[in-house]
Amino acid sequence: QVQLVESGGGLVQPGGSLRLSCAAPANIFSDSAMGWYRQAPGEQREFVARSFTGGSIWYGDSVKGRFTISRDNAKNTVYLQMNVLKPEDTAVYYCNAQQGGEIYWGQGTQVTVSS
Repeated sequence: QVQLVESGGGLVQPGGSLRLSCAAPANIFSDSAMGWYRQAPGEQREFVARSFTGGSIWYGDSVKGRFTISRDNAKNTVYLQMNVLKPEDTAVYYCNAQQGGEIYWGQGTQVTVSS
């Protein structure tokens, strides 16, 4: 079973920053589009950002200009830098790898934005 291991969640005040990390097996990371989704209580899972192996990057409308996705190919890790956090960013954040027709998910990490 493929394991995507997330870390970096926690409690932060509005306006603060957090960086999430997701480590993947090398054979998955090297040719996968890596991304992040989030799910707030009672809501559907929402697309946040995706980084393609060719360099393209997509962002969800609600995070554009505040969040940055990046990948470290040497460490087989994708990051999500989250700045100017808002209470509505509170959710469980899931790492996602798309390798051809296969999709893999991490276990999720909680991000809570509250004063």
